Amino acid sequence: MAGQGLFLSFEGIDGAGKSTHIEALAERFRAAGRTVVLTREPGGTPLAEKIRALALHESMDALTEALLMFAARRDHLQQVIEPALARGNAVLCDRFTDATFAYQGGGRGFDWQLLSDLERMVQHLPAMPGQFRQPDMTLWFDLPPATAAVRLAGARLPDRFESQPAAFFEAVRAGYARRMAESPARFVRLDADQTKEDVWQAVIQAVQGRGWL
Repeated sequence: MAGQGLFLSFEGIDGAGKSTHIEALAERFRAAGRTVVLTREPGGTPLAEKIRALALHESMDALTEALLMFAARRDHLQQVIEPALARGNAVLCDRFTDATFAYQGGGRGFDWQLLSDLERMVQHLPAMPGQFRQPDMTLWFDLPPATAAVRLAGARLPDRFESQPAAFFEAVRAGYARRMAESPARFVRLDADQTKEDVWQAVIQAVQGRGWL
């Protein structure tokens, strides 16, 4: 196991608890002898973090937003994800391309096919014609937006996405569900409207079910 790269993404709206469990899973992998790279999107490199700041705080249309997300992703793949996988590391990423489909495709209502075209272009694998990089498994922390709002109330000043109305997050949730329907073998839906302990057990069961722990 230690010689083979592993790529897991953690998806869900803010408040779903994914960040808590990504840290805990990283510790479990390290205890099992894995070298772990913890990263996030948008972000993960100095350039991508600058793009993140623009996307979260500057006003722009949906196409500009989507292009920025994929530009950040390209740098992230080139500088962090692909080298780590080549070293045999476990890459745990707080959001990846599914978030772009959920937020820009679902929430913003942006063209799904154009997002798919960008995905194939940005994530293509030169050594494998016709193939493009996807996580080995995506853990979707599914939480009703109303519950997430209660959890986040007063936690911090909301950014440009967090300040969107409830209908936006319902559309984001539908976007995640659509992505799961398109890639059912890759996705694991976790009911995040449970205790932290119950969600953690579901995370561990999902990872152990693939033989990775």
